[in-house]
Amino acid sequence: MTSETAAGAVQPPGGVMQRFGGLNRMRDYGIVASFVVLFGVLAVWSPVFLAPTNMLNILDQWAPVGLIAVAATLVIITGNLDLSTGAVFAFSGVVAALTAQSAGPLVGVLAGVLAGVLCGTVNALLVTVGRINAFMATLATSIIVGGTATLAADAKLITVSDPAFSTLGSGSLLGLKYSVWCFAVFALVCGFVLARTRAGRAIYATGGNAEAATLSGIRVSWVRAATFVVSGGAAALAGVIVASRVSTGQADAGGLTLTFQAITAVVIGGTSILGGQGAIWRTILGLGILAMIDNGFNLLGVDALYQTIFTGAIILAAVAVDAWARKSRQ
Repeated sequence: MTSETAAGAVQPPGGVMQRFGGLNRMRDYGIVASFVVLFGVLAVWSPVFLAPTNMLNILDQWAPVGLIAVAATLVIITGNLDLSTGAVFAFSGVVAALTAQSAGPLVGVLAGVLAGVLCGTVNALLVTVGRINAFMATLATSIIVGGTATLAADAKLITVSDPAFSTLGSGSLLGLKYSVWCFAVFALVCGFVLARTRAGRAIYATGGNAEAATLSGIRVSWVRAATFVVSGGAAALAGVIVASRVSTGQADAGGLTLTFQAITAVVIGGTSILGGQGAIWRTILGLGILAMIDNGFNLLGVDALYQTIFTGAIILAAVAVDAWARKSRQ
């Protein structure tokens, strides 16, 4: 049986509503509970896990992925996907290293970031002006940019001898590496824009219902384009940081693995892969879960294959909850 509201609208039975409400709450708060439980389990099982050195190592190691994941959150909320970030990551590192050899470390870093912004701009034009599906457009640019990186590096490692080039990747401030500071500042800025500004509301509206957003005066194409440019810039900064860390540009660095890690963090965090819903803090928690799984499994000596299987199961669960929660609203 069904019940009617005072307005006469037909509603699903109470038990069904409670079940769907539970799914929504699971997506909304499950990520927090999962993070806390996993952190507690690792803290108990491995005394090394809470060591300051280990904590700082996790932050530094996952900061580049975090930069890409935060930017990917913006892209995904608009209902799109950027598969080129791994290639842009490698290409920007190569550009930075090559430029640093001839023009100095600072110019090299700036050139590397600019290269990523240009790649993001190309993606934006393909998706908005060219009206090419974002999945296919960024997959194609990923292949093109990856090949360009290999040609630029001549299939070799590009080593920078100037020690100043390693400052961004290896230097620290107040006990934290510059990479962590870059990630923290970028995440805070993107989180503020998404949650507290008109631009953030436009991003949500674009992903939720592009046609309605257009009718309300939002320039949907510009919103989508901006997220791709930010994504390219974030991937470039991540690539430059890693190249700086080892004083070497590598054309085969990153790849689809890095892209999938970032997207996985976004999905595990509860951001809907279909767009319109999500938050930066969720992505950060999702990234934390991935980092703890990677670090914890290593500390406990668990085979890496089990880590892959476990991560895949988490992704399936996150996507399933999102799909069921969306269906409940239809």
